[in-house]
Amino acid sequence: MWLYNAKIYTLDPQNQIATAVRIDKERIVELAFDEKITSKIAGEREAVDLQGMTILPGLCDAHIHLEHYALSLLKVDCEVSTKETCLRRVEARAQQCVSGEWILGHGWNHNDWESGFGNLSDLDAIAPHNPVYLTAKSLHAGWCNSAALRIANITDSTSDPEDGVIGKDAYGEPDGILYESAMELIEVCVPRPTHNEVRSAVETAQQKLWQMGITSAHDFDRRDCFIALQDLHTNRKLKLRVLKSIPLENLDEAIALGLKSGFGDDFLRIGSVKVFSDGALGPHTAAMWEPYEDNAQNRGMLFLDQEQLYEIAARAAAHGFSLAIHAIGDRANHEVLNAFERLAKERAGGGDRSGVNDLAQRIEHVQILHPDDLPRLAQLGVTASMQPIHATSDMYMADAYWGKRSALAYAFRSQIQQGARLVFGSDAPVESPNPFWGIHAAVTRRRQDGNPGEAGWYPEQRLHLMQALQTYTINPAELAGWGDRVGKLAPGYYADLIVLDQDPFQIPPQDLFKIKPLATMVGGEWVFSELEL
Repeated sequence: MWLYNAKIYTLDPQNQIATAVRIDKERIVELAFDEKITSKIAGEREAVDLQGMTILPGLCDAHIHLEHYALSLLKVDCEVSTKETCLRRVEARAQQCVSGEWILGHGWNHNDWESGFGNLSDLDAIAPHNPVYLTAKSLHAGWCNSAALRIANITDSTSDPEDGVIGKDAYGEPDGILYESAMELIEVCVPRPTHNEVRSAVETAQQKLWQMGITSAHDFDRRDCFIALQDLHTNRKLKLRVLKSIPLENLDEAIALGLKSGFGDDFLRIGSVKVFSDGALGPHTAAMWEPYEDNAQNRGMLFLDQEQLYEIAARAAAHGFSLAIHAIGDRANHEVLNAFERLAKERAGGGDRSGVNDLAQRIEHVQILHPDDLPRLAQLGVTASMQPIHATSDMYMADAYWGKRSALAYAFRSQIQQGARLVFGSDAPVESPNPFWGIHAAVTRRRQDGNPGEAGWYPEQRLHLMQALQTYTINPAELAGWGDRVGKLAPGYYADLIVLDQDPFQIPPQDLFKIKPLATMVGGEWVFSELEL
C-alpha cells in the first residue's frame, strides 16, 4: 500500500521530508521524495491519495496512568474553575445513584478556586447518603465526605500514616482532605473494579488515545492494568505499544520470576521500577531545600533519601531493572541524582555490582532543580521524563510557592542544552493526554488562552517545534528499547503514523493545540480514521 501526495515529516535526519510512503504488512518498505515517482504511484491499485495532508510518526505519551485515565473517563469531572461547579456536578451524580453507592471524581485543584480547599461538610450537604471520594488533579490529595470517613474508620484519634497527613479542622476533627499516603486509607475501601471492567475501560481509553495521535505509551499504573493489557494483547486487541512499569512493591516478585527491564515484545514490554521520592507542588509535599514561599515552616515531604534510593537502585539494577523515580522538588531531585551517581561510581570501580548502571535510568517530572544539579542528568546518562503541560498549568502556583526558584522549574530547554535525553508525557489523568496540548505548551510556554503573554512563562525554556516532536517520538522509542523500529518513518520501521488536518510547521505556534489527527495507523493497520481510506 502506498500513501502518496502527502507532506511526510519522517524525523529521520537523513531524509527529512518525503512525498509518499509504501507499507507492506506492518512495516515501511520505501519512501518516495520525487513528485514524478509519486505520479506513477497514483496508478497502483493500493494507493491512497492524501491530497496534500501532513503525516507524522505516531506520538508517544512517555508518562501516563492508563488504568487511572481509563477509569477517570467514568468519574465525575472535577476539573472546573470553581468549587461550586464541582459540587453541582457531584450533586447531579448523587441524584443518579442508589443510597450507599460510591461517588468517585477526579481533577479538582484548590489552587484555582477562590474559596480554596473544600471540606467534608460541603460534600455531606449534597450527598448525605453516599460515600464520596474525589482525587485532586495532582493525584497527591483526596477529598471525601463523612460517609467515606466512617467506612474507612477515620476519626480524630486516627494517626497520620507514614508519608501522609489526615487534614484536620480547628477542633482537631478530620476535615475531609487527605494528603499523600493518607489517601490509601480511603482507597482500600473503595470497591475495586473487576478485571473485565478494567480491561473494557483500558480498551476504550486506547481508542481515545488513537484519536489524539498516540500510538505508544509508557504506563505507570499497577498490577491490574498489567493484567488487562496482557489480556488485550493475548486477544490481539492491544494496538498501542506499551512500556509497562513495575511498582516498587512488586520488585521482589519480579526478581523471583526472573523478569527484567526490556522483557516482552513490541506491543507490551516491561520498563522500569517506579519509585516515589517526594510528593507534589500543589499540596506542598514536593521536597524542597528551602521553604515554600507561603509557608516558612514547610519544606515538603522527602519519602526516600539518597541512601535508601541507592539501595533500591543497586538491588534493581543487579537483577536487570532500571528505575523511574518520581522527583518533583529540588531536594528530591538532588537525592535521586546522588543515588544514581553512587551507582555509576560503583560501576566504574569494578566492584561486585559492575555494570549496574548500563540500564535506562529515568527521573519522572524533574519539575525543579537546584542550579548545581542542572547538568547532572546529562552527566549521569539519566533521562528527564517531563510533562510540558504541567508548566503552563502550574506556572502561577510555581510563582506563588517557589518564587524566583521557578527560573529552573520545568526547564526543558536547559536539559536539552546540557545534553540530557528528554521525553515528554502528560501524567494523565492529571492532565489531558492530548500530545498537541503538550507540544503547544513546550513551544510557547503559554496557556491556550494566551496567558501569561506573547513571550510565555520563562521563555528561555521554550523549545523549537522539531525538538518538541522528538520528545514525543524518537526519544521515548529509544528509551523503551524500540529505537531501531519505532519513532520515525524509515524503511524497516513499523508503520506507526498519523495523518493531520494541518501542517504544524506552517501554522502559528499559538495554534498548535488545535491540531487534530484525521487518521492513525499502528503497525500498518488503520486503527482510527475520519477519512475515506
